[in-house]
Amino acid sequence: MMKTKIALAVLLSTFALAPASAAKHGKAAKAKPAKVAKAKASGKSTKHGAAKASMAKESAPKAAPAKAVAVQPAAERWPDRQFDNLSMQFLTALWRIDPEGAIEVGKFDTAARVSIPDRETRAKRLAFTDEWLEKLRALKSERLSAKQRTDQALLINKLENDRWRLTTFKEFEWNPAQYNVAQSLDLIMNTEYAAKPQRLRTILKRLARVPDYYRAAQSSIVNPTHEHTLLALAQAPGTLVVLADLGKAAQDDTSLTPQEKAIFAQRVANAGSALLAWVEYLADLDKSQQQMQHARSFRIGKQLYEQKFALEIQSSSTAEQTYRKALAARDELLARMDTLADQLWAKTMGSAAKPEDRIKKIGMVIDKLSEHHSTRENFFPEIRRQIPLLQEWVTSHNLLALDPKKPLEVRETPIYQRGVAGASIDAPGPYRPRDKTWYNVTPMDGMSAAQAESSLREYNDWMLQILNMHEAIPGHYAQLVYANRSPSLVKSLFGNGAMVEGWAVYGERLMLDAGYGDNAPEMWLMWCKWNLRSVTNTILDYSVHVLGMTQEQALDLLVRQAFQTRQEAEEKWRRVQLSSVQLTSYFSGYSDIMELREKRKQALGERFDLRQFNEQFLSYGNAPVRVIGELMQQQ
Repeated sequence: MMKTKIALAVLLSTFALAPASAAKHGKAAKAKPAKVAKAKASGKSTKHGAAKASMAKESAPKAAPAKAVAVQPAAERWPDRQFDNLSMQFLTALWRIDPEGAIEVGKFDTAARVSIPDRETRAKRLAFTDEWLEKLRALKSERLSAKQRTDQALLINKLENDRWRLTTFKEFEWNPAQYNVAQSLDLIMNTEYAAKPQRLRTILKRLARVPDYYRAAQSSIVNPTHEHTLLALAQAPGTLVVLADLGKAAQDDTSLTPQEKAIFAQRVANAGSALLAWVEYLADLDKSQQQMQHARSFRIGKQLYEQKFALEIQSSSTAEQTYRKALAARDELLARMDTLADQLWAKTMGSAAKPEDRIKKIGMVIDKLSEHHSTRENFFPEIRRQIPLLQEWVTSHNLLALDPKKPLEVRETPIYQRGVAGASIDAPGPYRPRDKTWYNVTPMDGMSAAQAESSLREYNDWMLQILNMHEAIPGHYAQLVYANRSPSLVKSLFGNGAMVEGWAVYGERLMLDAGYGDNAPEMWLMWCKWNLRSVTNTILDYSVHVLGMTQEQALDLLVRQAFQTRQEAEEKWRRVQLSSVQLTSYFSGYSDIMELREKRKQALGERFDLRQFNEQFLSYGNAPVRVIGELMQQQ
């Protein structure tokens, strides 16, 4: 920990100088700019897409809603108009009370304001939540049309979740990692919503409140978990890098006055000092807790887990029911993998004796195939090479229309975001849909040779393609582009994690079912392994937080039973300590989408069209799968 403090102090000294010329001195290692947070959240082109005048029109329900509205008497349409007006009033009020949330979705009207995370702010947010719950519940849902009725349900769920987090979950007391000023500052700096000098002056106003922010954070923390404290400490240097970059940008800008530059340098220095004090506080607190052995457990327990699952996943199943479904799905996958391992045995293992234990047999085949992988140096270039190939494949096989005008850029995960997931998507919100989508990949620079080899074997020649399907095309990137075109702003803004992650898993299956990879048994075996990961995520998350699974048991589940490399398993163990419920979203959402597709097939018979289903499904924004199913049945 002393090394961390020294490193932060040294970095701080590079910009803790009041004169404008101070920024000319040493430059900190630069973090690549973040665009926006994953629309949670966790964003995708060709001749086919370009041939359409508007993807929104193409993917929207076919005229049925318009006809229904046209024949409605004015008196019957009034409740819908009343709700639409109320929802817009709600959003306006929400962005005033939550400027950081507004920045994340691309709305910068209140970007100069900082929410100080103190008791007074939480009391105001609770009062806001109660006020709007009362207003929204006062509208009788049975009088609303399907679009407005489902929007109403989503807003009520969002507010109920907010209220539960403030009054019951109280993560603000035990998760220091949620206190980080970097993302909002980074988004303001690197989103071209206004001229650069204007953005710098907005940042200047925010910087003035950073010391107050971290003092309030320190007062809010009661009994943090050891794991979340370590994450906060690990991400702090990345925040200092952002501050240093802002300081240099201000000094280099020719539009700012010398006085503004001097104020900027002083406020950056003050912000850095406040962050350093926050780090020292956390380090001392963690040391004391470890000595006394009274830190809060990261496990949230069954009661909180079921409540959180119901509010966040919004499935028709409970958390326990989903866990049991995952156990059954694992057995089905292992049976299929057993057959594929037999099929590949001679090709991969030659004359080696085949073990009777199927877990061992499957593992041996996967281990042999995993020798085929990229190098550490070529990992990023290979990801970039594959994206346009996947894009062309999706459109040429008529699976989904993609918009060639929506940019996707692969980059290193910003330092202040690292420590939870190895790959992710940062997509622009519906207020700025034309901005870039970032495909974040954490580099292997800090890994030993053995760790890098383990990670490369996990993302071998087949698995890397599936990763890119999941994160980019036809997964998150494509889905979030469609979400920003949804006619429902509510459904675009307040995304359901299970739908978002479920679509990404569904997208992988969609590709292989359409013949991607030439139906090679190697590709199918690796897809089964990847899908087993989604299933195992649910088993792991529930087992750890509810059933008390130990680290040793978790690593056995991941490495021996799910065929993951040691490096991948250790990262997943770290992730399950830092999050809860989110890991269930992959399997829950995917299984719900597959069930919905089968229902639509049965209902439509020969009229069922796969591309039409995919585009109609995505046209409803980030709504829960059960809500999308209800809306599709209205057509």
